[in-house]
Formats: sequence, C-alpha cells, structure tokens
Amino acid sequence: MTDPYADRTAVHEQVVDGFGTVRVLPLDAKGDAEVVHGWVSQERAAFWGMNGLTQDDVAGIYAHMDTLDTHHAYLVVTDGVPAALLQTYEPEADRVSECYDVQPGDIGVHLLLAPAGEGGARGGWTAALIAVLAAYVLVTLDRQRVVVDPDVRNEKAIDRFLRQGFVAGPKVVLPEVNLPDVHLPEKHAQLAFLPRAVAFPA
Repeated sequence: MTDPYADRTAVHEQVVDGFGTVRVLPLDAKGDAEVVHGWVSQERAAFWGMNGLTQDDVAGIYAHMDTLDTHHAYLVVTDGVPAALLQTYEPEADRVSECYDVQPGDIGVHLLLAPAGEGGARGGWTAALIAVLAAYVLVTLDRQRVVVDPDVRNEKAIDRFLRQGFVAGPKVVLPEVNLPDVHLPEKHAQLAFLPRAVAFPA
C-alpha cells in the first residue's frame, strides 16, 4: 500500500514492535480536514466539542490554531494510516491555567484516537501509542510534565490515562471562553499529570 503521508516531514517518528512505525505530522488544516471531521463528528467524540460542525468549520478551527505559537495540532499516522489527533498547548496560555498551579516544563495535551478498527487498533495498541506520544512531548520537546483535562464524564479516557501512569489531580471547572474565532463552553474536567520521571525513569 502506498503511504499517502510519505512526503510529509514528521516531528517525531518511532518504530513500535508489533504495531509498525508511528509518525507525528504537523496537521494540514485543509488537507487533513476530511479525516479529522470524520472523527470529531462521531457521537463517541462528543467530549471533543466539535459535533455538528462542517468539514469547513473544522478546517477553519485548525487553520486558526496554526497561527498560534502556543497551541499545535498533529495527525498521528501508523504505517501511513491515520491513528490519532494530537493537540499540544502551553498551559499558561490556556484556560486550564486558571485551575491549577502551572509549573515550569509543563505541557498540555489533548488526544483523540481513531475509531475502533482504524489506525492499527488492537490489543495493547492504545498504551503503545500513548507511550510514543509521551516520548514526543516529554523527551523530544524536553518537557517535565504532561497535563490532561478530560471531561469528568469521559470515564474511558480518564481510566486510560490513569492506567498509563498519569496521577489524578483535582476536578476543576474550566471557564467559558469567548473570542472572535473561538467559543469554548464551560467544562467540568478531571486533571491528571504524567511527570517525565515517571514515564521515563532514569
């Protein structure tokens, strides 16, 4: 099978035994919109907050994100098959900073996995993928701690992070945000943290 992403430069690439080569590619807001829209439109992705948006809406959101220095989006592919949508952000430039004491070296992450049956999903795959992405944000980007803020109702995501070694923090209420290009409703979230020393002990 021809890899449709072969000519795109990855910010991180890692071979995972039994699963293939995982590449983290800067998101192409327009070119990747069809794939991303297909994921975020599904009911299972309701907590992502993009249900009901058109493909052009989704492309516009990520085109705006591409103008920011503090927020970044990536398409994660495994052997040329889209596997996940990854977003990273500087916590001090995000509403989460109003809810916890941001430490030097912190990096925020949002992660949306491809639907079951896509992107190489099978036993042990999710844990392997999260480990790759942890290597990217903690080692390649040289950060000290990952913070995630899944919706408190998203028990599956919370459990997944805790099984991966994240430590549960407080339950918080992220305030509503209204900007010219962005509206974020109030969010009840469960904070969780993964220190680099836990993910990659010396």
